[in-house]
Amino acid sequence: MELQDRLEELEAQGLGVAAISYDSEEVLADFSQRRGITFPLLSDDDSEAITDFGILNTVAAEGLGPNGDDPAVVADVAKYVSVFGASEMTVGTPYPGTFMVDSRGRVTSRFFEEFYRERNTTANVMLKLGTGLSPIAAVEGETEHLKFTAYPSNSSVTVGTRFSIAVHLDPNPKIHVYAPGAEDLGYKVIALNLNPVPHVRFEPVEFPESEIYHFEPLDERVPVYQRPFTLLQEAVVAGTPETEEALAQLDALTVSGTLDYQACDDRLCFTPVSVPLSFTLDLDLLDRQRANR
Repeated sequence: MELQDRLEELEAQGLGVAAISYDSEEVLADFSQRRGITFPLLSDDDSEAITDFGILNTVAAEGLGPNGDDPAVVADVAKYVSVFGASEMTVGTPYPGTFMVDSRGRVTSRFFEEFYRERNTTANVMLKLGTGLSPIAAVEGETEHLKFTAYPSNSSVTVGTRFSIAVHLDPNPKIHVYAPGAEDLGYKVIALNLNPVPHVRFEPVEFPESEIYHFEPLDERVPVYQRPFTLLQEAVVAGTPETEEALAQLDALTVSGTLDYQACDDRLCFTPVSVPLSFTLDLDLLDRQRANR
């Protein structure tokens, strides 16, 4: 449904949207009508295109084969097919993911998940590609050294959602902050430190490319950021049944932490700064989750 909600924004960026699955035309037509889907839903009911793209989920068939009781196969089925096991209905399904294709039909990027219940959001994909959609619930601020805008890729999450916290920073003129690698020379690298959240996994922070700053008094060359840049912290809501039960008891999910840095100019370094950040994300619970509350 997020694709449909973001369709106007995506089309404004010159992007077309289509989804393909192994469901029949009748199933997709019914789904499209019930959910108000206006972009193409393509039926690959013999999994030919899915196979050609190399994303056929062969684990499903393996789980129904003679080695289906092998512990390694059982573990793979739980990870790539379903925690409830393989069935005839899962044979022919693809590994879930997103392809970005240019006007000449060439795949320019792709996003796939290792665990079938963990899914990238549309907004998160666009953010990682550097063409983010309109920020939602942004926190804007200014310190003595820089301006910042922090926001989650999505205002709501559910079981298995893969989303990001983005912090866009704009250093003041003649100010720099330190990039990864500067710690080797004893400098404090800018950091986004998020507090642990039950049932949420945080991936390593993604830093953009830095530039080398020459500090003439010490003849040092150190990686820094002097121009506007963005830090990305990807997070994944666990896709386990335990997480499903835990989130069913909550109304929202809070992600908080600090943006920590030390700014310098051409002459001196200033006192380290720690800026608190906090975001409250709505929970989109499945109907069966809401019924159990």
